[in-house]
Amino acid sequence: MLEFFSIENIAFELLGYPLSYIELIGTFFGLIAVYLASRTNILTWPASIINEFGFFYLFYQVNLYADMLLQVYFFVVTIYGWYFWKYGEVDNKVYRLSKKAILNYLVILILGTIVLGIIISRIHLIFPQVFEIPASYPFPDAFTTVGSILAMILLSKKRIENWLLWMAVDVVAVVVYYLKGIHLVSIEYVVFFLICVFGFFNWKKQLCS
Repeated sequence: MLEFFSIENIAFELLGYPLSYIELIGTFFGLIAVYLASRTNILTWPASIINEFGFFYLFYQVNLYADMLLQVYFFVVTIYGWYFWKYGEVDNKVYRLSKKAILNYLVILILGTIVLGIIISRIHLIFPQVFEIPASYPFPDAFTTVGSILAMILLSKKRIENWLLWMAVDVVAVVVYYLKGIHLVSIEYVVFFLICVFGFFNWKKQLCS
């Protein structure tokens, strides 16, 4: 069964690029999830779960361990977000962060990136039986991980700033995934960036003053 999810198991070639089933599944449902989130559609959460399972195994195979572990966190917050969107609010409005909260998030983002980057850069030494190969691009990988964690929290709580943070994450992710050779995922994050721009302005219409 695990052979099906191997990056060596190619579904088809796309403009000369060998596209594996696992990359195809993760990418497809990731696009659906982000688009539905931009429309404040609750179905974003079940689509996210499929995306998370797909990317968990994909990132393990390309040695992006921070991104791999991020999918576990995403899964937990997805369950919370699904519940919060369904039962936590009776309206469809979104909200903004205070200036103090924005500063706090920025500090956490910077410090979190540094600490996680150091850990990920040494994870093959800490757990050599699990991670036989050193992590690729540990600090950019750490930035996308910490940024995604914070953005996911903001998304689950319907804070409009989540889209700005996702945009920053997407820019870094495009470069990292392209360099790692998972080109469809890299292209997907270009699309994610565009959807985030759309999501920001769409949510702005629902912004609660």
